[in-house]
Amino acid sequence: MESVKNIYCVGRNYRLHAAELGNDVPTKPMIFDKPTHALAKTTGEAIELPGSRGELHYEAELVIHIARPYEAGATLDEMIDQIALGIDFTLRDVQSELKKAGHPWLLAKGFKNSAILTPFHPFPDMEKLYQTDFSLLKNEEQVQRGNLRDVIFDLETIMAYISEHFGLDKGDIIYTGTPAGVGPVSDGDVLTLKWGEESWGQFTVKMK
Repeated sequence: MESVKNIYCVGRNYRLHAAELGNDVPTKPMIFDKPTHALAKTTGEAIELPGSRGELHYEAELVIHIARPYEAGATLDEMIDQIALGIDFTLRDVQSELKKAGHPWLLAKGFKNSAILTPFHPFPDMEKLYQTDFSLLKNEEQVQRGNLRDVIFDLETIMAYISEHFGLDKGDIIYTGTPAGVGPVSDGDVLTLKWGEESWGQFTVKMK
């Protein structure tokens, strides 16, 4: 994962996902980050995840890889060189307590192996992105399906916002938000991330 510098994530970027958790739809991008220690590759093998801190929820997402330092007016083809699929794992009970206290989400979002990532693929044009759904299967049953055309904040808006407030450079990656259908995982669950009909990554949940 040496090519990844910063991990940015967009919260509540699909209306139905915001609704299913009882959250308001944001009026500007809701950005949080994860440490690079959170990254875990999908290799078909087991990935260790926390099993003693309440419910652990999957959130499948399209991930973009930034090709160059951000420059206003640059095209998506100039700014993005690769895409992948990922899971933003969330300790939901921990997150709920943090939200009640008004504290940051890091304990719920930034733990080791909380940022699952498939291998990267070349960035297609936006028309192809809009034509292709991504999905998550749990034990061979589809639990999430999404398409970038349904996001509240598009890629240009997200990148401009991140650049203005945090900086955006070559090697950064952005988890662009999760569609509706998030839910819990258990020890032994097999999760598969698919782009269209093609499997991009699979692993088994190993609770510890």
